[in-house]
Amino acid sequence: MSKRQKLEDDAIATFFAAHAGWSRAGETIQKTYKFPDFSTSLAFVVRVGLAAEKHDHHPDVHLGWGRVTVVWSTHDAGGITGLDTEMAEATDRLYGSA
Repeated sequence: MSKRQKLEDDAIATFFAAHAGWSRAGETIQKTYKFPDFSTSLAFVVRVGLAAEKHDHHPDVHLGWGRVTVVWSTHDAGGITGLDTEMAEATDRLYGSA
């Protein structure tokens, strides 16, 4: 299966079971990360953006004081794909390295 093929609901549920904090919103997966201040939040957004560029797959990002919500979806597949779950895992790793 291609990483850009839409995942079945059971595969998405399996991902959620193994990755705390992620949730589904329609045809997207999202997670909010907490930070001590705006500059740390912004630095995280830059790291996520650089990873997104490297993989040519870009999230919606909502930046606020002390928080960042990252939303992954593969628009041309019409939903959540393996590339989204792979990038969600990468996002978690970037947060862990903050």
